[in-house]
Amino acid sequence: MTMRLPALAAGAALLGLLMMPDNAPADEGMWLFNNLPRAQLKKYDFEPTDKWLEHVRLSSVRFNSGGSGSFVSPDGLVMTNHHVGAGDLDKVSTEEKNYLRDGFMAKTHADEIKCKGLELNVLTDIKDVTAEVEKAVPAETPAPEAFKLRQAKIAELEKAAANPEKKIRADIVTLYAGGQYHLYTFKKYTDIRIVFAPEKQIAFFGGDPDNFEYPRYDLDVCFFRVWENDKPIKCEHYLTWSPNGSKAGDLVFVSGHPGRTTRANTVDELKYLRDTGYPYLLNRLNRLEVLLNSWGNRSEANMKRAEEELFSIQNSRKARIGGLAGLMDPALFGRKIADQKRLEEFITKGSTPEAKAAAGAIEKIAKAEKVRAELIKDMTVLENGGGFNSSSFGIARTLARAAEELPKPNGERLREFGEARIPSLKESLVSDEPIFEDLEILKLADGLQFLAVTLGPDSDLVKQVLAGKSPRERAYELISGTKVRDPKFREKVFDAIVAAAKDKKPVDPAILKDPMIELAQLVDPTSRALRKRFENEVDEPKRQAHSALAKAKFAMDGDKVYPDATFTLRLAFGTVKGYKEDGKEVPPYTTFEGLYKRSAEQGNKGPFELPKRWVERKSKLDLNTPFNFVCTADIIGGNSGSPVVNREGQVVGLIFDGNIQSLVLDFIYDSETARAVSVDSRAIVESLRKVYDANDLADELTGKRK
Repeated sequence: MTMRLPALAAGAALLGLLMMPDNAPADEGMWLFNNLPRAQLKKYDFEPTDKWLEHVRLSSVRFNSGGSGSFVSPDGLVMTNHHVGAGDLDKVSTEEKNYLRDGFMAKTHADEIKCKGLELNVLTDIKDVTAEVEKAVPAETPAPEAFKLRQAKIAELEKAAANPEKKIRADIVTLYAGGQYHLYTFKKYTDIRIVFAPEKQIAFFGGDPDNFEYPRYDLDVCFFRVWENDKPIKCEHYLTWSPNGSKAGDLVFVSGHPGRTTRANTVDELKYLRDTGYPYLLNRLNRLEVLLNSWGNRSEANMKRAEEELFSIQNSRKARIGGLAGLMDPALFGRKIADQKRLEEFITKGSTPEAKAAAGAIEKIAKAEKVRAELIKDMTVLENGGGFNSSSFGIARTLARAAEELPKPNGERLREFGEARIPSLKESLVSDEPIFEDLEILKLADGLQFLAVTLGPDSDLVKQVLAGKSPRERAYELISGTKVRDPKFREKVFDAIVAAAKDKKPVDPAILKDPMIELAQLVDPTSRALRKRFENEVDEPKRQAHSALAKAKFAMDGDKVYPDATFTLRLAFGTVKGYKEDGKEVPPYTTFEGLYKRSAEQGNKGPFELPKRWVERKSKLDLNTPFNFVCTADIIGGNSGSPVVNREGQVVGLIFDGNIQSLVLDFIYDSETARAVSVDSRAIVESLRKVYDANDLADELTGKRK
């Protein structure tokens, strides 16, 4: 992902939700590329030039599957994590070739395997459209009407900027919880091919026991190549490889796409997460983990089908446990209470227009959070799809809603069906990635049971959904009877919907004659009503309140500001630095030697078992090679696959995780023990050359290929 942002201007654009007081930790911040804390960087005797920033920005990519990456050669080579590419490895695997488990290496360009449904985006430009969006919503407009007007304007701007023929994608990105609106335009790539992946055992060495822990010993790396017009693209901007890597104390930068933080949340919002949101989510994650674990352990084939989703659930569960622990930390929560009290005192004084305008904003958010708590269960099972947990239902609902939304004017549609988003929507629909019937039945049966428990077995909607059958029987009937898992069927239905909308004709009901689509249509009125209420009574009031608070905070603290993470490109920085845990010093680097010791300590079994080639090639490796390292850069989920670069913009590492102490970063930055964990660039090259005999790929990375 990349980002280019204009300088913040006076007035409404001078907004911020998370302020950086003078005593804040020096390395805090997920910064917009145009609003870096240059004074803090000067403490490191470094001031990036516009050319440096542009180069790093244009070398960055976003994976639509939910991760970050970067161009690392002039021939379109992209580096990311193995766990970011795991889903794509799984999709192209066969019964004979398990690329996720065993790894993959293309000896030539012709051997590179084309991905299914993967899209990479490179941000080419950004425009501040805050004034245009705000002008579309007059002051004092009631929340429901304000939401409609804003969404209509956003859809209009996105459509005008998008160009499907040239593969230009356009998204309006909300920053500062509604304080700013930026129009991002991307170059979209859809011909992405797999070049190299190691075995899962070394990419995720230590498995769930070591996840979010440190020291770590993971080769969590994967390489793709971007093709266009049936040949690799030529990159003007790509990151070169550092010949020397990094050392303790070095200043490093992380260019990536942090997914979501809630550091700007009010105390009431954090209490909602602590008391309601996280506990409810953890119960759901535990349920799904047990379900998939039990089913997966019945056979190797079952586990192969379920393991990526199972890993995601386990990862989320562990992350939420860490986040909940942070919310229950009196010291951390006390800091949030103190920060809000300071803001409340500023607002109460009313010494500026911004302070006066923010009066009552915190109370409005508190009211919205009560509605959120009231709706959480129904929203989870209906609008969020938890009661119909399956890919088949997700596809069916997309088709059912497309039939209803596409005939509407662009500005009146649900946002995901806006004109600018249709090309990407279709590409995801027609992807031929495998969807397994037995796993679908298992998940849908559990979802239907969850629906019945949540709404009550006597609910009229539950009775209509189950149609007189048990959840298991109904799931089998629906999954075995639907055709939505067939990409050709999906494409035929979607094209018919688009054609009917274009001709301003109703969709032929026969096109939508499918049991799963009919189920989606059955529950959609109730689901839409919930969504509408959530938008009008939770999202919109909070958006308006946070916008007012943003202006008040800016008036109070000035422009030392970065927005909460929104899966948009940010630049973080910090130093390579260890930390102290339980009174013991944790050094910043691990080595290959430590990998073999860790495996031996655990009997070389389970998640600590080394792949065969790593055992056989041990003598070839320089065991003193740095393997993983930690730094103080401010990251969060979504940063996976982000390059770590030095002052020269050269690759020294690859972000793949945070330590357990970093799980509080959703809410607050901690420089004492929270660390970002990376694969060392030296380990990547050493492994390619001496374990995998991938000298051509290593030469391409290091600029030695002729």
